[in-house]
Amino acid sequence: SRFHKYNAAEGSSNQSTKLDTVKERHVAGVILARGGSNGIPLKNIKLLAGVPLIGWVIRAAIDSDVFDSLWVFTDHDEIERSAEVSKDTTSSLETIQEFCRMNPEVDIICNIQATSPCLHPHHLIQAVEMVTKQGYDSVFSVDRRHHFRWQEVTRGEGTDTKALNLNPAKRPHHQDWAGELCENGSFYITTKKLIDEGVLQGGKMAYFEMPAEYSIDIDIDWPVAEQRVLRFGYFGKDKPELVRLLLCNVLGCLTDRQISLSASGDERVSINSRDLDGITMLQREGTEVILLTSSENPTLGRLTDKLSQTTGCVVMSLNEPKQVEVEKLMKEKKLEWKEVAYIGNDATDVDCLSLAGLSAVPLDTSGMALIAAKYQCQSTAGHGAVREFCEHILHSLHELVNLSDVDFDRVEVLL
Repeated sequence: SRFHKYNAAEGSSNQSTKLDTVKERHVAGVILARGGSNGIPLKNIKLLAGVPLIGWVIRAAIDSDVFDSLWVFTDHDEIERSAEVSKDTTSSLETIQEFCRMNPEVDIICNIQATSPCLHPHHLIQAVEMVTKQGYDSVFSVDRRHHFRWQEVTRGEGTDTKALNLNPAKRPHHQDWAGELCENGSFYITTKKLIDEGVLQGGKMAYFEMPAEYSIDIDIDWPVAEQRVLRFGYFGKDKPELVRLLLCNVLGCLTDRQISLSASGDERVSINSRDLDGITMLQREGTEVILLTSSENPTLGRLTDKLSQTTGCVVMSLNEPKQVEVEKLMKEKKLEWKEVAYIGNDATDVDCLSLAGLSAVPLDTSGMALIAAKYQCQSTAGHGAVREFCEHILHSLHELVNLSDVDFDRVEVLL
């Protein structure tokens, strides 16, 4: 059988950042990714929000910097495993046992599910610490669910169902009930000793609770999962700490490129009010918004004048190449690319989309602009794409603020 060992140095520029206890015991990350699936064939390499499903967890695992080695183990042609552990009935435990036999130097195994695209590095950092520093033998991820459960009754039995976790006469309000902890399947961390004993969970056990928004049932609804990962997924270390400027194309982002004619022959262009509200939301957070145009169309000129009056945004007419013009603007404002967000839709936007700290294209964008963008909106141009991107920017920044609650004083850095 063959395992593909991921060279973390290829995907991470910060290999010096490690938990100090990793050097004491070999911690391996193992991602099990079968090629077959009863739900979605080859789902582990199917694109989700522009990235292969398995790529989301590989990126999070590499950027966590807590693993001495990272392995992808599958039965697909590109990443093979032995026939003995490639059957539909094969358990994860049997596969990990084979991995341990082949890699006797490993002491702790973190089994990361490829179907967890909203996994973030800080989840792994904190959970691995629970084993390496707090003395737990096994740690697994859970989320909190507020589901009232009832006993299943087989047809024809003639028996009544019974409530399993509530008193029907005193149904609790959502806010008055803590809910129940359920495995969400993101990861299972276990010592090799337990694996050798034939269990994934045992010894001194602990759960790691993840907020519900990071849990996805990938087999239920792929489009829903795509929307969730665009909002809550991990997009890499290059997320900006602060977006000071949003550059937004008017044509093809704020508008859908359609110009209507009235009965009198007047040209008209419509703007979605939700997009304007999104711009206002960013401005309230202290982010400057500049509208970009390069068209000499007089109708568009009147539109941008009106937009400037309505939103208070400066309108800039950019000549080609756009990157040169934008970098002149950034120099004047003393900004770096990581502080700039950019939404575009054309080949002329590719360089700016690639360089910006956060970048997006509307759903109806194709070609190189789509490939260059870090985020693809689920709304089309002129129909809420700008609002969606503004919300994505705000969520990304607020998430980084929330990470300040993590006790990183317990994470020591080796230089």
